[in-house]
Amino acid sequence: MTKTTVLRDRTITTTTPILSYCVALPEPQNHLFEVTLKVENWRSDRLNLQMPVWTPGSYLVREYSRHVQDFKATIKSEKESEEESLHLRKLEKNHWQIDTEDTTSITVYYRVYANELTVRTNHLDRTHGYFNGASLFFFIPSWENIPYQIAIALPYPDWHITTSLPKVKGQENTFIAENFDVLVDSPFEIGKQTIYNFEVLGKPHQWAIWGEGNLEPDRLIEDTKKIIKTETKLYGNLPDSLPYDEYIFLLHLSNDGFGGLEHKNCCSLIYDRLGFRNKERYNRFLQLVAHEFFHLWNVKRIRPKALETFDYTRENYTTSLWFCEGATSYYDTIIPLWAKVYDRKTFFETINKDITRYLQTPGRNVQSLNESSFDAWIKLYRRHPNSDNSQISYYLKGEMVSFLLDLRIRRKYKNTRSLNDVMQIIWEKFGQAEIGYTPQQLQEVIESVAEEDLSDFFHKYLQEMVKLPFEEYLLPFGLKIESVFEKNPYPYLGIRTIIEEQKTKIQFVWDHSPAAKVGIDIDDELLAIDGIRVTHDNLNERLRDYQAGDAIAVTVFHQEILQTYQIILDEPEPIRYQIIQIKSSTFAEKELLEGWLNS
Repeated sequence: MTKTTVLRDRTITTTTPILSYCVALPEPQNHLFEVTLKVENWRSDRLNLQMPVWTPGSYLVREYSRHVQDFKATIKSEKESEEESLHLRKLEKNHWQIDTEDTTSITVYYRVYANELTVRTNHLDRTHGYFNGASLFFFIPSWENIPYQIAIALPYPDWHITTSLPKVKGQENTFIAENFDVLVDSPFEIGKQTIYNFEVLGKPHQWAIWGEGNLEPDRLIEDTKKIIKTETKLYGNLPDSLPYDEYIFLLHLSNDGFGGLEHKNCCSLIYDRLGFRNKERYNRFLQLVAHEFFHLWNVKRIRPKALETFDYTRENYTTSLWFCEGATSYYDTIIPLWAKVYDRKTFFETINKDITRYLQTPGRNVQSLNESSFDAWIKLYRRHPNSDNSQISYYLKGEMVSFLLDLRIRRKYKNTRSLNDVMQIIWEKFGQAEIGYTPQQLQEVIESVAEEDLSDFFHKYLQEMVKLPFEEYLLPFGLKIESVFEKNPYPYLGIRTIIEEQKTKIQFVWDHSPAAKVGIDIDDELLAIDGIRVTHDNLNERLRDYQAGDAIAVTVFHQEILQTYQIILDEPEPIRYQIIQIKSSTFAEKELLEGWLNS
């Protein structure tokens, strides 16, 4: 008779494999995690093990198995004190198969090289160890939904472990993940990280910080509390609006890192160790905190149908990343304002930078927002010198579209409805039950809040590349966008240069610019204008000697061949764009503006 136990939404029987990992760090300075997987109660002639090629939240096939080495599988011999190797074969880049006939207990051993300090990879050195489940662990196909036990063998007695996984009672440094999805979603920080505990809305929170820097913990904790409270209120301020028992902020302080990765009950952040004293840089960090914490609703629980169930072996395509990341990016600019951790001036400076970046990216006229989301796997994380001409980030344009949708709804209902209502409804309808939404269902929720057909809006700004109507949507709030030029503007040539090996190299050429029209290319070495030497440092000043419409001779080395091009300069281009308040704005317009900024 088969014994059956029900554990949450899965059934565990006596024929279910028992999986336990041990992660050891015997020589951290060598950057190698030593991983042992014990598979017990195995009932098949072959054991297939696959490693993910990507991790949720970072839409790029990263080929984690490329760091695996020394893979072997063994069983206990008849003498019990000795191990016997099992025959294995590699079927694919991330797929090993082991012959397991006549055995029910298998031990798999491998090492993983870990020397890449990002939020989505692994890092191990003499100071700490950090790993993500997707980049360290294998799963058994068809057995992803059973528990995984993880034990950590610490190299030093003063090192400790931070993870969102629960501990196994009675077993030191041992944790349990209810399935492989949870294991992937639960990074580990191992070492002498500094821990700061605090409480918000009756629930425990924690900052776990590795590295040294100029961070002020008390200030950060107070600002974090404000962000948590503000975002929770946005989702209804209900008892289940904080859908976790405990939340951890993992922070790595590095030389120049920047990034974050969301998880269900924690997030991983990396930031410049000396980037906290400067007000602008500290505010940028708070945006990162607001962004990743917002993801615990939008993405980790509210997510597209295409990402409801993860396929870790290949790309998972969706056109809805504009909402997953773009709407979150819009909120990470305005949440700190609503939370009163920065002021209006900072908010407008922040969103002005994003608008400038958007309007100065030619790719917005080449790639649609839906296409940007769908092609994240081959474009967003694989930038090349022509990327800005050929693509637009779904983070950036998604932020702009979400911004306009919020203004559209607020204008119609005089701030009694907003994009916040969309987030609340989609949370209640899809997020709480963790049911994925389709693009059509997302549009229907937005239309239900706006109470109007938005098919034309979605067609123009998601499927096509129609110019975004900033002026039309800002005007009811007494605002407009102003183009800002240099005080002493120079005519437009259309190149961006850098200094490389003491040479002035052309880093980027804008499509349809004067330089692009004659064939000046990326990586050309810029030498002279009208026979006079020009450098990266004096290029703009040299251009001020000319007017739009003037013809100049630009000399470069193109593939080590001297070339001179005749170029007609264009009118000066704005150096940035900014939202300003119209001086003659009406009381109603000012009231709309106040309602939005004080939401």
